[in-house]
Amino acid sequence: MSELKTDQKIILAAQGLLTNSGLGAVSFDTIARELGIAKQSVLYWFPSKSDLLAAMFVDWLDAEAMEAEDSLASVLTPNEAIDVFVRSILRFHTDNLDRFRMMYLAPQTLKAGMQEVRNGDVLAKIHATTSQLYGALAARLDESPDQARQTAFAIHSAALGLVLMLGLAEGIGDPLAHSQDDILTALIAKLSS
Repeated sequence: MSELKTDQKIILAAQGLLTNSGLGAVSFDTIARELGIAKQSVLYWFPSKSDLLAAMFVDWLDAEAMEAEDSLASVLTPNEAIDVFVRSILRFHTDNLDRFRMMYLAPQTLKAGMQEVRNGDVLAKIHATTSQLYGALAARLDESPDQARQTAFAIHSAALGLVLMLGLAEGIGDPLAHSQDDILTALIAKLSS
């Protein structure tokens, strides 16, 4: 197996810092120190935090799509597809709520000037990956292709909404009135009806 390229090492280091120490630990200085390279080397690959965030997001989105697609491999019915898809999205994100926050919340909080993505390929990668994610579920729904894709998008959005509420409850230390399993079961039942 070949050695990782510097940009991949930087992404993995940033993801590791996020996982082990939270959002506040992810900085160019810390990444450089972690890898034993100059800060300028990090800035060469990722000139801004928005560039680094975009690269981390694309990598994580690929992993999310792969996990969801793998979960759908052996389903037989649309309702079973909805069930395993929602559970896989929930599992992927609740296993690392800081990753979820970085993927879906941090980009919304960036100041307008920081939202510029310098890498023109980023949106194309995001669109290709979300097409793969929604297409995997849509192919298993008994609807027209356009309707199935819209339904897949809505189901993914609902699953992310549940993760958001679980993350909020965890973040402020105030547990939800119902268990995660009860809420998940209720969501899947509603989405499957």
